[in-house]
Formats: sequence, C-alpha cells, structure tokens
Amino acid sequence: MKEVPDTYGERKLDLETGLADRAASEAVLDEISERALEVALAYADAHADTEVVVMSMAPDSAATTIRKGLAMGAGSAVHIADPGLAAADLGLTARTLAAAIRRADFDLVITGNLSTDGSGGVLPAMLAELLGVPNATALASVEISDGSVSGTRNVDGGTLRVSAPLPAVISITEALPDARFPNFKGIMAAKKKPFETLSAADLGIEPEDLSVAVSIMTAVSEKPPRSAGIKITDEGDGGTKIAEFLIENRLV
Repeated sequence: MKEVPDTYGERKLDLETGLADRAASEAVLDEISERALEVALAYADAHADTEVVVMSMAPDSAATTIRKGLAMGAGSAVHIADPGLAAADLGLTARTLAAAIRRADFDLVITGNLSTDGSGGVLPAMLAELLGVPNATALASVEISDGSVSGTRNVDGGTLRVSAPLPAVISITEALPDARFPNFKGIMAAKKKPFETLSAADLGIEPEDLSVAVSIMTAVSEKPPRSAGIKITDEGDGGTKIAEFLIENRLV
C-alpha cells in the first residue's frame, strides 16, 4: 500500500530537493492500494486460514495511514521507514520492498497498477523480477485458487485472460470493486494487531545502496501559471484562423 498526497488537495514539489512536499496536502492511502487490499480481504472472507499482511515503504509519519489497512481487516502490517530511503527511486524502492516480501514467506503479492502520485506503473513488474516469480499486470478481475491466480486484462478490441502459478505478483486496475470502509470494531481491533517497523539495515540494504540512485533529477521548477487562451472571433474567416493556429502549433 502507498501513502500519497490527497488527490483532491494541492500537490507540490519541494523546489530544493525535488521530492513531494508532504505538508502541502493531507496524506491518504492511495485508492488503488485500497482496492488491492479489498481483493485480498474478499478472498480472506471466504477462506478463514488466509493471512493478509499490508506492507508500505513510507516515512515514520505514515504509520497512522497504514493502520487504516488493519482497520479494514488486514491481520498485520509491515512499515519500512528509514530516512535514507526518502529519495529512493523506483529501483531502490523495488529492491527494498522485495527484501521485505521475502521475509514474509508470501504466496501472492497484490498491488495497484499505477499510483496517483508518481504514476511510474513499473513497480509490480520489478518486484516480480527481483522475487523470481510470475507477474500478471493490469487485471480487471481476479480469481485466486489453491495453486494459481488468474484474471482478465482489457486490451484493444477485447479481453485477455491470463493466469500464473503461485507464488506470484499481480497488479489490479480501478475496474476492481471499491474498498470497504473500516467500521468501529475494525478501528479498535487495529490497535492490537501486529505492526512491524523495519529499517533499511534490517532488510540488508547497505548505506552505500542508499546513496546510489539509478535515476538522477537534473532540475525542478514550479509549474507555470496557466495563461489565457487565444480567442478567435469568427468574421467569416474563423475556420481559416483555427486551421492556421493548429498548423502553427503542430497540432495537425
């Protein structure tokens, strides 16, 4: 699960570091992460021996947000919090999460296909590669059985059905159902559920790993304010003026 700036709030970058300014808006669980958890919880509802663990790599301040996953029904949580991971790119993020997942002796990793802040969309595939397991991405439906996972993926002109043996990594789209709301009983129970906090060192991520970025930010600047568009008054030549504008801006 991922904590992100509220979609409906103001989003800003710190112009000195290039990192998200987390104080600019309320921090919330990404909706696609909640839907991914709902897939796991729906399966657990029908299979009592299922263990659902929520996992997130996020600052210390995200602990309260992560506990929402416990309140929704997950059995335990793993929070990877380390100041050295603050500027982690997708590669380091994937390596860190994969190291934590290995410790959990997993059967199935369920993620969202695309976060609403970074919008990288590659983390599920990177996790599968690092873990050495099959990967089924962008699923619009999911069926989990004893030894495999399957589902459908929407493609141009149709629907593709995919399946993979367990253990595996899957990512889901917003076609999956909305997540359940935590009720009072769940909120109270969440306070007593196991909540493990890990550092990079706990996962074997060395200090030199934290200082080596595969991707490098070269510049960051504030988005310029929107300017007024060009108004064209039709005096019999409106169509010509529009065509000239489109050609000038290479839009046709």
